[in-house]
Amino acid sequence: MIRLFANANYDFIGLRRIAYVLTAMVIIPGMLMIAFTGLNYSIEFTGGTVVQVLAKRPVDVAEVRAAIEAGGVKQPEITSFRGTNEFVVRARLGNVAATDEHTAQRTADSVTAALDRHFGAGTFTLRHREVIGPKVGGELRTKAILAILLSFLATLVYLAFRFEWRFGVAAVLATAHDIFTTLAFIKYMNLEVSLVVVSAILAVVGYSLNDTIIIFDRTRENLHKYKREDLADLLNRSINETLPRSILTHSTALATTLALLFFAGEVIRPFAWVMAFGIFTGTFSSIYIAAPVLMIIEKRWPGRDVRGVKAHVMPAGHAPMSSAPASVGIRVPGGR
Repeated sequence: MIRLFANANYDFIGLRRIAYVLTAMVIIPGMLMIAFTGLNYSIEFTGGTVVQVLAKRPVDVAEVRAAIEAGGVKQPEITSFRGTNEFVVRARLGNVAATDEHTAQRTADSVTAALDRHFGAGTFTLRHREVIGPKVGGELRTKAILAILLSFLATLVYLAFRFEWRFGVAAVLATAHDIFTTLAFIKYMNLEVSLVVVSAILAVVGYSLNDTIIIFDRTRENLHKYKREDLADLLNRSINETLPRSILTHSTALATTLALLFFAGEVIRPFAWVMAFGIFTGTFSSIYIAAPVLMIIEKRWPGRDVRGVKAHVMPAGHAPMSSAPASVGIRVPGGR
């Protein structure tokens, strides 16, 4: 059986400073753009109009969406009922949310006019129209943020119990990196933030945490197997040993998300975009954020698992307690 990257020996930790620069180049401009112009929220978060229409003949959802967008209603959310020609359209005019009956009526008129122009007058009948306010969206945003914060806390507690608190802090910081880079990506792509996109962000969080935990689990094993190895080298060894598994897992997951991206249609495409980027940034953070942050923490506060490598991570100005010859100790890495 062929095992890819079975003898990998890459210096990932040595490239960490380049990785810091690259991630800063992604996060900082993205956060500034979000701070000044905000995100493109869907009507689930901003409010809008729900229009229910009935077609007199079978029509395709994609054709209905194209007709409505051509009429000036941007990014409509369309749901069809199986076995019928009835459609529910959630829409708004431009970036203006429907917060009153007048705006809702204008939106409904724009939807029906666009359908009449494309399919012919009388093809669609307006069955129902109503306004949905942004209150629900505000509650959803609050709950989404709360869910992410609770996932951070649960991760910290779990890793502190299974490993040490140092591992938990490193994993949480790496996950925070993934959220910021994903939000920046959403802004760069001008993706509409809907419930589907929020679910993709939460999926990215779980995916990244899983990858980080696998590397940390191998790191803990190696801390006891290679007690005299340099801490940076030990982290590199752990990443390289899990690299075959990572390549197979990430390539399979990426192939699936790319299939969704190209073939699943407009509704699921934002989810696929976020997941595809999330696989990349989750892998990146597990290697270039979680592991280096763990090394920095262990240098400042050495933990009980860093046994044979404590000489590497002892804070500056503290002499080792042992009086063993230098040849028996472990060399402090320089410039790594």
